Amino acid sequence: MADTKREIERKFEFSKAKSARRGVPDLTGTAAIAAVTDQGTVDLDAVYYDTPDQRLAADGLTLRRRTGGADEGWHLKLPVSPGVRDEVGAALSDTVPPALASLVRSRVRDAGLGPQVRLVSSRRVSHLLDADGALLAELSTDEVLAERGDATAGWTEVEVELADGVDPDLLDAVEKTFRKAGLRVSDAPSKLARALAETDAEPPARPAGGGPEGTAGAHVLAYLAEQRDALVAQDPAVRRNLPDSVHQMRVATRRLRSAFKTYRKVLDREVTDPIGEELRWLAAELGVDRDQEVLMERLQAQLAELPRTLLTGPVRSRLRTWNTARRSGSRRRALAALDSDRYVTLLNSLDALLEEPPLLDGAAGSPEKVVPKAVLRDYARLATRIDGALALDAGKERDLALHEARKAAKRVRYAAESAVPELGKPAKHLAKAVKKVQTLLGDHQDSVVARDALRGLAAQAADAGESAFTWGVLYGREEALAERRERELPDIWAKASAPALRAALR
Repeated sequence: MADTKREIERKFEFSKAKSARRGVPDLTGTAAIAAVTDQGTVDLDAVYYDTPDQRLAADGLTLRRRTGGADEGWHLKLPVSPGVRDEVGAALSDTVPPALASLVRSRVRDAGLGPQVRLVSSRRVSHLLDADGALLAELSTDEVLAERGDATAGWTEVEVELADGVDPDLLDAVEKTFRKAGLRVSDAPSKLARALAETDAEPPARPAGGGPEGTAGAHVLAYLAEQRDALVAQDPAVRRNLPDSVHQMRVATRRLRSAFKTYRKVLDREVTDPIGEELRWLAAELGVDRDQEVLMERLQAQLAELPRTLLTGPVRSRLRTWNTARRSGSRRRALAALDSDRYVTLLNSLDALLEEPPLLDGAAGSPEKVVPKAVLRDYARLATRIDGALALDAGKERDLALHEARKAAKRVRYAAESAVPELGKPAKHLAKAVKKVQTLLGDHQDSVVARDALRGLAAQAADAGESAFTWGVLYGREEALAERRERELPDIWAKASAPALRAALR
């Protein structure tokens, strides 16, 4: 079973030979460091795995099999932010553990993993302790030899890794002391990155699309590449079941689909429509899990607001049982989608589209002209749907129309946000206004879904001989909330549809 730890560290190197001869300065007295204790020297032998074209290294991931030291085994390091990585470990074995292979599938796909670089290190370890003897950080001085085929490189690297829960400000204090002693922060984010650079094997950049710079085509392709990267990056987070990861991955799929439609004058829809349908499939598979998560949070919040006198029967245990049954199935469904060949084909299709984009004549136009027109087309579509929904009487038909209006609002918001790099504040203001419409309509739709769930929970309770009273109370509250949102819509829409917002885009 793979386990995970958050790694917060900073790497240093000696700036001059003279400072290297002096060695690492004594850190006693730096910030909260009261003592530095020598832990001896250990020999480490690490083989780094990647695809032949170094897809993991291109995205800042490292996968290694290391022997020696207290934590020998397999380690996958996933970047979180500069100097911060999540390290997922697995027991030592001859082949890449399946748990780690799945976490890199969105990058590796069908390319296969193999040994690319070997790093042999002699590591001298010291512990940095506070006045109570508690561990603050581990200080390592590594004499590194990198081997890639016939090429080799060697260097000395100093690393300070914080213990769990220690304030990252300690690294700033250490850096200040090191700087005075002739050490500077390393330019390379990892040993592997430095080994590749010094053996002339830096990974190629991800395909990001073509089109002349300064054109509408270049603008759209840059946006699509950003969303493609977000989709790929969220894959391991979804597999690890990290908070909000399913939502973020689903948003990336939706933004890609919306962009294909919004910029139909830029990209040939004969090419993008089939990809869009596959993105819709992926969003739907992911959505089962995400929608259940949102629904459960909503029902829990509603229950928490009820006075005790309105809670009859084992409502909380009933809700937990209902959610567990639905969530376990939805989680399996999401993971099955990510493990499917269909998903890999979709990712490859996105890469192919960016490498050889199906540009139309509109792609050659200036973004200042093409992008506003695209955003305003989406706005006109939203206006039609809002007006149509408001003209209907309350009921199921109106609920469906408001749901369609919500999807149209989301598309306008995404379009406006994609336009911000070119249009600036006017696009940002429109996106903000339309987001309020989307949020209101989203709350309305969530209420529709919640009422369906509450009817089901009431039926389950009745079948089990429990009181259904509380579920009926919650149903009434949801019904009242939906009516309130419908009353609020005209005012929110009036602000979002102010002519000045659209005039500023032109």
